[in-house]
Amino acid sequence: METKDLLKKVRKIEIKTRRLSDHIFSGEYHTSFKGRGMTFSEVRQYQYGDDIRAIDWNVTARYNEAHVKVFEEERELTMMLMVDISGSESFGTKNQLKSEIVTEIAATMAFSATQNNDKIGLILFSDQIELYIPPKKGKSHVLRIIRELIEFQPKSRKTELSQALKFLSATQKKKAIVFLISDFIVEDDYEKTLKIAGKKHDITGIRVYDAREEKMLNIGVVEMMDAESGKWITVDTTSKKARMNYEKNYHEKVNYFKDIFSKCGSGTVNTRVDESYVTKLLGYFKSRS
Repeated sequence: METKDLLKKVRKIEIKTRRLSDHIFSGEYHTSFKGRGMTFSEVRQYQYGDDIRAIDWNVTARYNEAHVKVFEEERELTMMLMVDISGSESFGTKNQLKSEIVTEIAATMAFSATQNNDKIGLILFSDQIELYIPPKKGKSHVLRIIRELIEFQPKSRKTELSQALKFLSATQKKKAIVFLISDFIVEDDYEKTLKIAGKKHDITGIRVYDAREEKMLNIGVVEMMDAESGKWITVDTTSKKARMNYEKNYHEKVNYFKDIFSKCGSGTVNTRVDESYVTKLLGYFKSRS
């Protein structure tokens, strides 16, 4: 992609997602994800209804009048965006590919974090770590993340979530708000690595999918390419058994995603390419408040 076209695309995504984060998500994000603790702010006179446990007895004795300590939430957080850029993300039968929706969601989350003066980092992964951008603040940093989401070309087309989660645990020593964005149609068992990462971090899995992935249509004998292996295979879609096996395999992976994330205490969001991810994310944030 030429620089001019890339900048135009970045700008288009910035305008759309910045507006969403400014007017919709920033407040919900702030109330959904708590800071690291409480820090001392000031001492003021006691008011009716104040918690007596907050009374500063030294100041009270000095002024012969009750004073209380005031604490504020230590707001600064770190957000990590973990984005699946394997071959299966380049699928789409509606107006947009899964990868385009993934980019929009990641950009919206990044701008929401920026509104709260939080740091944002990025991990692009396939079956390996394709790119790591350490957490940092600022608009220029967010725009760099968006550029990478649009332009980056992965070395591998396969997916392995466990590798990405291991990398997260190894690199992020302090608690982070983590959004793991993928279609979660993977072969590996990531329960153990999610459990370990989830003990330290606040993880939410955002599943982006296309309606046509849920069922195999009866369209005759066709040549199909596996998006992750690159292999072409002949499939007889008139076979009821073939269609049933496909659906069984697909739903097993989806159910595994839902069950394992719930078991590990992590949140989930499911959004179809042709649905409003705004509605889905807002609903999720509100459920956490």
